[in-house]
Amino acid sequence: MANNSILKQKGEDFAVRIVNCYKYLLNSKNEKTLSMQMLRSGTSIGANICEALDAQSRKDFINKLSISLKENHETQYWLNVLFRSDYIDYHQYQSMTNDNEEIKKNNYRNN
Repeated sequence: MANNSILKQKGEDFAVRIVNCYKYLLNSKNEKTLSMQMLRSGTSIGANICEALDAQSRKDFINKLSISLKENHETQYWLNVLFRSDYIDYHQYQSMTNDNEEIKKNNYRNN
């Protein structure tokens, strides 16, 4: 259960980073469309982890973590696009990618 608590905290911390990145892109770069996609998928990762921890069955648990992993992959896609289109710099991209990868690795261990 301690590992699940760590995963939950990492998901929430990552969601906060995503929200802050969204605000930065909106206010500093006037970018709305791509950042909204990143916001939606990036905050969904932690939300689905929380739902998995309250699952009613093993099947429900696996399903919620699977959704979290899909959102994880989608978030990485949007980070790649934002980086390649020069909305975020290499440091921002690499730091968020590292966090996203860490959540993904922990998620696979629990799935």
